[in-house]
Amino acid sequence: MDADPLEPDSHSALIGEITTDLCIVGAGYTGLWSALLAKEKNPNREVVIIEQRETGAGASGRNGGFCNASLTHGFVNGYTRFPDEMATIEKLGRENLDAIEETIQRYNIDCDFERTGELRVAVAPWQFEGLKEEAIQRNNTGDHVEVLTKEEIRQRVNSPLYEGGLFDADGTALVDPARLVWGLEKACLSLGVKIYENSRVEELEEDGEQIIVHTAYGKVRANKVALATNIFTPLIKSLRKYVVAVYDFQLVTEPLTPEQLASIGWAGREGVSDAGYQFHYYRLTKENEILWGGYDAIYNYHGKVRQEYEFQPETYAKLAESFLKTFPQLTGIKFTHGWGGAIDTCSRFSPFWGTAFSGNVAYVLGYTGLGVASTRFGASTMLDLLDGNETEATELQMVKHKPIPFPPEPFRFLFIRLTQWSINRADQNGGHRNIWLRILDRVGLGFDS
Repeated sequence: MDADPLEPDSHSALIGEITTDLCIVGAGYTGLWSALLAKEKNPNREVVIIEQRETGAGASGRNGGFCNASLTHGFVNGYTRFPDEMATIEKLGRENLDAIEETIQRYNIDCDFERTGELRVAVAPWQFEGLKEEAIQRNNTGDHVEVLTKEEIRQRVNSPLYEGGLFDADGTALVDPARLVWGLEKACLSLGVKIYENSRVEELEEDGEQIIVHTAYGKVRANKVALATNIFTPLIKSLRKYVVAVYDFQLVTEPLTPEQLASIGWAGREGVSDAGYQFHYYRLTKENEILWGGYDAIYNYHGKVRQEYEFQPETYAKLAESFLKTFPQLTGIKFTHGWGGAIDTCSRFSPFWGTAFSGNVAYVLGYTGLGVASTRFGASTMLDLLDGNETEATELQMVKHKPIPFPPEPFRFLFIRLTQWSINRADQNGGHRNIWLRILDRVGLGFDS
C-alpha cells in the first residue's frame, strides 16, 4: 500500500536521562488521550510519551474503527455487572463520545469521522427477543434506541439473514483508526508533548517521591507515570493475571460498484454488528469498501503476543464465508486486505483501573476491543486517580474494583477453550447457555462475546 500522506514522521529513541512531570508509557489511544488531556488541563505540565514501537502500532492503529459510546463493552455486559450504576455509566459514555467529536473538530483531525449510529442485527429469532429486552432496559436508563422489525431492518441494510434489529442513532461514530491516532499525535505535539519511539520500557523504579522509567538506552525521571500498555506485558507484575491476549481478524473488500451498493442499500452508512455471543461487525469505508471482522477470538497458549499470530488463513476463509452468507448478492467480490491483532481482555470485558508505587503510577487495562472511544474515558479517569481528584467517574464501583483474575496456565488455556466451545454451542442452540456458562455467570465470569 502507498504511504498515507497524513502519516507523521517517526520519532527518535530515548537515549540518555531526562526528567518530566508526567511520563506516559504507550503511544496508542490511551497514551495519546492521557497526554492531550493532561496538557489541556495544565499547559505548563511537562509530558513525555515512551513507545516501544511506533505511535499507534498496536490495536489503536488497525482496529475496526467503531467509536462506540459504551464504556462496558455493550449495555448488557455492563448492566449485568453494574446495574445500579448503568444510568451514570451510559451518561458518561455519551458525554465522552461528544467530547471526542468536539476534540476532532477543534484540532481539525482528518479521520473520516461519521456519527451515523449503529445497527445491532439479529440473525436468529432468539437474538431478536434479546434485543427487544435490551431496548427496554436501555431506554429506562436514559438511552434512546429503537427496535426495528425484519422488514424495517432490511430496508436499511438488505440481508436475507436479518430477523430484526436495534438502532442507536447517535451512540456510535465510525472513524479511520490510524488517522485518528495520527491526528491525536499531531495535537499532542502542538501542545508540547515529547514522544520517543522504539524505546521499550524495561522496568519502573521508585526513587523517593519520583519514578524512574528505564529503557534500553535511557531513563526518564518522572513525578507521575501513566501506564497505557494495552495488551503488552504489564510493567506491574501483579496485573498479569487480570488480562489475556486474544486475536481478532478483519477483511476489507474492494470498493463496491454503484450497482452492488444499491443491492444492499445501507444509505445511512451505519455501523453494523450482529447479536450473537460470537459476533461480526462491519461498516462502509469512505471509499465504499466493506470492512468485515470479528467472530473468532483466538487465544494462544500463555497468551503470547507475536507478529506471526496476526496472519490466520483459516479465520480469513471463515470470515469470507460468513460475509457471503450475509450478502449473497455480492458473490464474486474480492477481498483486498486482511489483518489481525491482539486485544487485551479481562474477565468482565471492560476496562479497570488502579494505582501503584505510593499512588505515583496509575494504569488502565482490559478494554476488550471496544476501546476507540472508551480509551479517552480510561485516560481521563486514570489521570484523575493519578492526581488524586474525586470525580463522578472515580467514585464508580466499576473504577474502584478489579475484575476476577484468570487462573494460571495450563488451566487458563483449558478454561478459555472450554468457554469458547460452550459459547459456540450456545449460538447454535438458540442462545441456550450450558451448565459451564451458567456457572461462570453465577461467579461473575460470564463470557458473552
